[in-house]
This record gives sequence, structure tokens and C-alpha cells, in this order.
Amino acid sequence: MCQINTDPMKSQVGFLEVVVPPDILDYQTSTDMVVREGTNVTLRCAATGSPRPSIVWRREDGEQIPMVGNTEVSSIEGSVFNITRVNRLHMGAYLCIASNGVPPTVSKRIMLIVHFPPMIWIQNQLVGAYEGQEMTLECHSEAYPKSINYWTTDKGEIIAQGDKYEPILQDNAYKVYMKLTIRSVGPSDFGSYKCVSKNSLGDTDGSIKLYQIPHPSTPARLPATTAQPSPDTEGGLGVAGASSGSGGGKGAATDLKLRGRPNDRSSYRPGDGSDNGSAGRFLDHVIIIMAPSILLINWRLSWLRSMPWPHQVPP
Repeated sequence: MCQINTDPMKSQVGFLEVVVPPDILDYQTSTDMVVREGTNVTLRCAATGSPRPSIVWRREDGEQIPMVGNTEVSSIEGSVFNITRVNRLHMGAYLCIASNGVPPTVSKRIMLIVHFPPMIWIQNQLVGAYEGQEMTLECHSEAYPKSINYWTTDKGEIIAQGDKYEPILQDNAYKVYMKLTIRSVGPSDFGSYKCVSKNSLGDTDGSIKLYQIPHPSTPARLPATTAQPSPDTEGGLGVAGASSGSGGGKGAATDLKLRGRPNDRSSYRPGDGSDNGSAGRFLDHVIIIMAPSILLINWRLSWLRSMPWPHQVPP
């Protein structure tokens, strides 16, 4: 209070508020935790300051926080963070952030580690390959603490790196991507292969069966053929591919079956190719066969002309 001794006395009352930036109390705040999958976890964060700081929980990597009921949130408010039935998706670093409007804002990093036995997923348990093909088998494993991963044959023999096989492991946190490349698959390579994963909490394996498939064949090209003239067609008439070598002469006897008429060999004997008039005799024979039909058509036309018309056509 500020006072002036006058008559009357004058005074002024003032208020002083001291602000204090937030500070996290280590002894009341959770530290790094290692828990088994399926248990309940409680994370605590205590902070002092003036005004009283507010506390928010976030993941260090910025990912969403899984909650009960398959929901996800970006942050949790409050000094206590409860996780029911923790699983591997909760594993990671969390930040306890305290702020009260007075800079600076402070935070503490708490690492949550979830232990669980190995699990294996195989996308294709049946894989087909042909001899000589390069084939890659794939297997996905999850485990923490980190697991030991390797491939075995159906006889239980561990497959090592070599000219024939190339096992590859690619890990990311608790996930491991296993690949086995078989170069130039042979008859002895067909069978079952196992991807094995082991850690201190247990072990498991998955089986992939490699079976033989036919080798893809390229369709064969048919050779190009050229039609050859018949020996008896030097004069210009012949049927390619319809001759047969009977009689042993220069030409070959050819039987032509005419539609609608019997194949009478006694009435039709084509030339044997010894003279160039065989084509002419063939045409003469066709005219003789067609003559009755031509006469029948002319007779029918004459009969129709003689019939009286029912109506007279005007000029």
C-alpha cells in the first residue's frame, strides 16, 4: 500500500503477482516402463508453477494414441494417463508437456516398452516355381525383445548364406521382414521351408511349401509352305494337293466327285497327262452332264409362257 500523509490522508493499494514457469517434478513423474502385453499401465506426470500448469500427453513421433474401442486420439489431457490392456501398438516414446502461459513450456520423455512373444504372418503358404527359376519366399515376424530369425528346410537344417540361398532380414522396431531367395530352383529344392522366430518369451515358426509347375513354353512357329503345281497341270488346270501317285506314270489319276451325281468311274476317266488335251475333254464331259438340266429348264420356261395370264397387262 502506498500512503500520503496529508489532510485527509491518501493511500493506494496495489497487488503484485509473481508468475513462475512450469517445472516437472521427477520424483512424482513416471520413468521408462517395461510391461507385458495385455496388462494395464498408468503414466503419471507432476509439475509445479504459477499459475498451476496444465499437462498434455502426446506421442513423440506424432502418431495417434490407440484407445479402447478401436478409437485413436492425438493427445490426452491430465496428469494421469491410463492405458487399459496395453499392446504393441502403444509401444514408443511419450511426452509429458507442462505449460501455464509463462515460457518456457517444459516436457519429459517417457519410454513405454511392451514385451510379447513372437508372431509370424505368411501371405502365400503355397508357392509354385519351375526348374531354373529364381524364387523368393517371404515371411513377416513381430516380437519384442528382438527375436532371432532364420530359415530352415523341411528336415530342420538351418539355411545359411551361400551361392544357392540368400536369406535377408529387414527389421523396424519390433517388426522383421524375412526373405529367402533361391537361385536357379532345382528338383531338390521343391518341398517345405520354415521361417523361425525366437525370443526370451517364446518361439514360433511358419511353413511355406514350394511346389513344381510346368516350365512356360514358347509356341512353335509352323514352317512356311509353298503350293507346288501338280505334274499333270502343265497345260494350266490342276488341283493342288489332291493328287495321288498311283500308276507310276508322268501324271497322277484324279477322281472328282460331282455334287448330285454318282461317282461313276466307267463314265469319267480323266487323261493321264500324256497329252495336252485332257483339259478340253474334261470340259466336254461337264457340258454333256449339264445338257439334260439345260433342256429341262428351257422346257419349263416354254410351258410358263404358254400359260394364260389371269390379268391382262395394259399397254
